[in-house]
Amino acid sequence: MQTLKRSMAALIALLALSLSVTARAELPDFTTLAEKASPAVVNISTTQKLPDRSGAQMGIPDLDNLPPGLREFFERSIPRGQGQGQAPRGQQREAQSLGSGFIISDDGYILTNNHVVADADEILVRLSDRSEHKAKLVGADPRSDVAVLKIEAKNLPTLKLGDSDKLKVGEWVLAIGSPFGFDHSVTAGIVSAKGRSLPNENYVPFIQTDVAINPGNSGGPLLNLQGEVVGINSQIFTRSGGFMGLSFAIPIDVAMNVADQLKKGGKVSRGWLGVVIQEVNKDLAESFGLDKPSGALVAQLVEDGPAAKGGLQVGDVILSLNGQTINESADLPHLVGNMKPGDKAALEVIRDGSRKTLNMTIGNLPDEDEEVAAVEGKGAERSSNRLGVTVAELTPEQRKSLDIKAGVVIKEVQGGPAAMIGLRQGDVITHLNNRAVDSSKTFSEIAKSLPKDRSISMRVLRQGRASFITFKLAE
Repeated sequence: MQTLKRSMAALIALLALSLSVTARAELPDFTTLAEKASPAVVNISTTQKLPDRSGAQMGIPDLDNLPPGLREFFERSIPRGQGQGQAPRGQQREAQSLGSGFIISDDGYILTNNHVVADADEILVRLSDRSEHKAKLVGADPRSDVAVLKIEAKNLPTLKLGDSDKLKVGEWVLAIGSPFGFDHSVTAGIVSAKGRSLPNENYVPFIQTDVAINPGNSGGPLLNLQGEVVGINSQIFTRSGGFMGLSFAIPIDVAMNVADQLKKGGKVSRGWLGVVIQEVNKDLAESFGLDKPSGALVAQLVEDGPAAKGGLQVGDVILSLNGQTINESADLPHLVGNMKPGDKAALEVIRDGSRKTLNMTIGNLPDEDEEVAAVEGKGAERSSNRLGVTVAELTPEQRKSLDIKAGVVIKEVQGGPAAMIGLRQGDVITHLNNRAVDSSKTFSEIAKSLPKDRSISMRVLRQGRASFITFKLAE
């Protein structure tokens, strides 16, 4: 019996050892990868010359000429760095920053983030052999946060570029950079998600990872297990200022498209449709007759823009572009931005409950977004309705300034559903329950026939920005 127990214990121990060895064998070994990739990763430091801001210019009194007691009071009250330790009056101050980058060609071209080198008067690149080189800014693109630098050197180590489209969620990735100035720090993790959209970053489908990224990592490479660059580490989500498990990288395919254009012409051309879109939530999907929330809802069109010329209308829900499905509204700018001006686009849309395909030509994204004049409500005929809002006709001047053909302006919010959904005086309503509003009379007629206990859509212009909102009438 004892012999049997000893045999069983030995078998269990052997099995546990085997499982442990197998588990260790499945974990990646980053040592060779880090050794081969590190020489092509660089540290970037910048210097920006700032205008002189003496204490008097900053609203800080001249402490030297104050009585001792008053001087001591101000010294305690003034935050550190103001009034004390500043550059002597008349001398120019300097701001410095640190970041990372990596070499993409052996003749000295380097890829990094735009925000690492933005507004820099001097850019210094330090290589892995500790040599330092002054860098020239070849070009930068704030929209994608990509910049290209050039140093005068030859036979430099380079990194091999991968295919970010082939990257899979759950795949191991490694980052190399200079967090807080610590050169060639290596951190690893997995791909958490792909195609992420961030606020004010409409043209980059970010790669989300759980790789530890901190200030100074910006511009450094994100590598797969084959040692290929699949992204540029760019941003982190943080409430503390440091790493919290959410890091974002620019896909290398996007970055190289931008880099190639910057090297050739110094600027980037992107596709453009000329639409303002918004997300389709559950209530909007119901109001437009969709089975589920998906697509990009057209809230506004630029007059004579590519989309307007191609027959797209306000209230259309774009479901696909050239056969590529638009699951979320953020998918559309990613796809359009990667197209070239002059490319053909076939948009599948839902309009009045029916599917149709519209063909149009992609335009060139303007340098600056167009702004529409704010609404200034003037007196006109009024109309009350069951929504708890009083509206008036638009004057010809208002229609011209807002660049719209019809609609009604809100003169007063009396309460009820209008107040609950956040409507304000001066808002302009152009569509209600999927119907265009061309007068206060039409608005009242539509309002009287609104269905109960079902999502209803309304298109509202506020300070030139259009969006669809939904509500329900429970009465």
